[in-house]
Amino acid sequence: MRITVLAVPDCPNAPVVRERLRAVLGGRDVPVNAVEVSGEAEAARWGMAGSPTVLLDGADPFAPVGDARPSVSCRLYRHADGTTDGAPSVAELRRALMEAGLPEVAGQECCEADVLDLLGRAGRGRRAPAERGLRAVHQAVLRHFATTGTAPGPAALDPVAAAVGRTARDVLAELAAGDFLTLDERGWIGAAYPFSATPTPHRVRIEGGGPQVWAMCAIDALGMPAMLGQGVVISSTDPVTGEPVTVTTTGDGSVWEPAGAVVFVGRRACSGPAASVCCDALNFFTGAASAQSWEGEHPDVRGEIVDQVRAEEIGRQIFGPLLAEST
Repeated sequence: MRITVLAVPDCPNAPVVRERLRAVLGGRDVPVNAVEVSGEAEAARWGMAGSPTVLLDGADPFAPVGDARPSVSCRLYRHADGTTDGAPSVAELRRALMEAGLPEVAGQECCEADVLDLLGRAGRGRRAPAERGLRAVHQAVLRHFATTGTAPGPAALDPVAAAVGRTARDVLAELAAGDFLTLDERGWIGAAYPFSATPTPHRVRIEGGGPQVWAMCAIDALGMPAMLGQGVVISSTDPVTGEPVTVTTTGDGSVWEPAGAVVFVGRRACSGPAASVCCDALNFFTGAASAQSWEGEHPDVRGEIVDQVRAEEIGRQIFGPLLAEST
């Protein structure tokens, strides 16, 4: 089977759909070909009805009925419950693959995919929309954290919001409603993923003279190098043994200490923002045995253990695009 993901450059939902496909395939040797489409003519040639589009052996299983015109605009997928997001759900992809002749994907558990949906705002990505000043203010918040190690107050963001005729408090409230950040009862920023305004178990020192910051979870910490384009030193603690776990990233790669360290990627069954549902369930462990012990002690958390390469890849996919130039 040929699986192709068509997307315009920098489409925030292209990594999401690839991640969901990866979860459905579960390690099976089925290549997923990513194709960047840059114009209407190319979209017509490929049969792309918006970005991203998934093709199975050249056919679009989610093609809109009666209106499959080529398009390079953002594509919305409507689910059975009436909600929409920027990528087919894991269940929809599994069903499409089965119908296309890949029945072995049936019945696969997707705990990790569920967590990634939450981390990535149900497929919509963590990069705020450009409309209504959301992205400009969001990026200003992230850059303030990265340069000072602290959250900016609303007054510091007012000039950015004023450029689109809004106040910072209004924009921050909208960003909080979309789970791009969290606000306390005063309207001050408590977290702007991947950063926390208060200490957490995951301390990150930004290289090149940068400050020390706090990450909301292990995946958030691992996403900082890609987001900032700088090396970092992550210092965390195994919540079972109390032993330190350190990750040092540079342009040449990363070094984990201890060498057998892993990350547990999990979430609770309740609903809510990522800060309350999964951030404290994504931790570094000195090894798989320790992670399994923690999982056994937390029956309310569903998830799985991922290795170092996979953990870094998840962080990179979620947080890498956040400070990219607006388009």
